[in-house]
Amino acid sequence: MVHIYGIKNCDTVQKAVKLLDRKEVPYVFHDYKITVPDKATIESWLKVLPLDKLLNSRSTTFRELPEADKARAKDRKEAIALMIEHPSIIKRPVWDFGNGNLFLGWDEDKLEELLP
Repeated sequence: MVHIYGIKNCDTVQKAVKLLDRKEVPYVFHDYKITVPDKATIESWLKVLPLDKLLNSRSTTFRELPEADKARAKDRKEAIALMIEHPSIIKRPVWDFGNGNLFLGWDEDKLEELLP
């Protein structure tokens, strides 16, 4: 079962869900706005995904943060706390294929390889 994390109204997440539906791949969607990823989840992602990719410093939410909060993003522990406080700064979608097999973002060719 594929788990996909993101925000329902995100265009990229919508493309991801359409791809899964089209390929009839069973999945569970986790909306950051409804259920914020917890510390353990983010830490597990960071075992595979680099912090500078998972935390989307180009997002509107991040750019609107006070400078003091932006500075916190440089420290791993503080960056995790910041992602919990502001889940919209987490890059999306996060794809979890199980067994620590994660993928971040959108690359249809790569996803075709990863999807069952």
